[in-house]
Amino acid sequence: MMRHRGVGWLVAALALLAIPAAAGEAGGLAGVWEGTLDADGAALRVVFTVSAADGGAYSATLASPDQGAEGIQVREAVLDGRAVRFSVPAVLGQFDGELDDDGEHIAGVWTQAGRELPLALERTAAGPVVVRPQDPPPMVSLYRSEMVTYQNAAAGITLGGTITTPNGDGPFPAVLLISGSGPQDRNETAYGHRPFLVLADNLTKRGIAVLRVDDRGVGMSQGNVAQSTSRDLADDVRAGVEFLRTRPEIDARRIGLLGHSEGGLIAPMVAAETEDVAFVVMLGPPGIVGEEVLYDQARRISEASGETPEGIERGRRLQEAVFEVLKSEPDNAAATERLRAVLKQGVAELPEAAQAELAESLDAFVDGQIRQVVTPWFRFFLAHDPAPALEKVRCPVLALFGGKDLQISPEANRAPLEAALARGGNADHTVRTSDGVNHMFQTATTGLPSEYPKIPETIAPEVLGLIGDWILERFGPK
Repeated sequence: MMRHRGVGWLVAALALLAIPAAAGEAGGLAGVWEGTLDADGAALRVVFTVSAADGGAYSATLASPDQGAEGIQVREAVLDGRAVRFSVPAVLGQFDGELDDDGEHIAGVWTQAGRELPLALERTAAGPVVVRPQDPPPMVSLYRSEMVTYQNAAAGITLGGTITTPNGDGPFPAVLLISGSGPQDRNETAYGHRPFLVLADNLTKRGIAVLRVDDRGVGMSQGNVAQSTSRDLADDVRAGVEFLRTRPEIDARRIGLLGHSEGGLIAPMVAAETEDVAFVVMLGPPGIVGEEVLYDQARRISEASGETPEGIERGRRLQEAVFEVLKSEPDNAAATERLRAVLKQGVAELPEAAQAELAESLDAFVDGQIRQVVTPWFRFFLAHDPAPALEKVRCPVLALFGGKDLQISPEANRAPLEAALARGGNADHTVRTSDGVNHMFQTATTGLPSEYPKIPETIAPEVLGLIGDWILERFGPK
């Protein structure tokens, strides 16, 4: 959604987005609601898709079609009398409005990171549909598709997803897909793209079964991603591997993991601790400590966005100050007070135009930034070094980087990752950089996240081919 100009990158944009809920029944708040925000002269459509749940409750997702974003999870969708509230912490946003007498319009205010904009919503027949060239058709007869659930008994939660298996008796090699950071659905839906759907379709048609799973708190899965660390999510992956081992059509000796971004951090954590993982594929994986990833990401995206050297240095100083608080103060309440002072000082050092833009919403903006960084997930990522796990991985590894990736750059991450695998004595590891593709592995021009929704391609065909070829060379039919 919107970002204050001139504020710079405090929390780097690792996260993708979440699962779209199914449309609900008519009546009440259920249905599709569309409106338009005037964001600095740009008209941005906003679409809430609301579903009726048990006991009169609602669930919802948010889409921004003009930015190519869909399926953003709405944590609260509330109708109290005629008062409506949609809370969307994933983008630091909230809508408050009032349903009119005919139940077809909601007049209200959209607040994001403390900034308020009027927003009128109107009930509409259908939400935005983004169709990408590589999306498989709804009915695919070349393989079987089944919705499944299984337990992470240690965490006491149910996880839900989809398994696709080739036609025939098997047993087949299988791969479990692990998404990047943030609450995401089984298709890793982001920017109008569904990369895990495209991956599953491509690999399954080549004879490889694929399990893709909703993240904690998304779709059919229980739990809360923000309150879970990467290690907690690794436990979910282990539960998925155990589930695959129970399936008669799956060869238990040929089960691998494929992780994208943070998923590329989690996959080796799991493979290092069990012999049940036959191979690991990592797409855009971190190879250095999380804090260094965030510094590198912020600098590269700021440079590509045209930020001045002075602005980049100012952003680096602010990041360092914030991270120092997080590293030295484990208590969230105490950290919050210190972070509030650090961030307000950071805003005071901005150019006057940027300060003026934030003047009326400074407290809310600062509080929104703090909420993002005091979570267990962020604290863990900041301090985590992927090298020790990589050194313990003995199974075959394929690591791919995008030559235009500004989020997990090959310049900063490839050599340390490859060195860790070599130090551990991994006898079969392939590390490559695919020129011309971004963090989403699309053929790109700038590599900026703002370009992701504008590219029709979901995953470059040569990347899809390389992944499938590498797996089948080692684990395909002999």
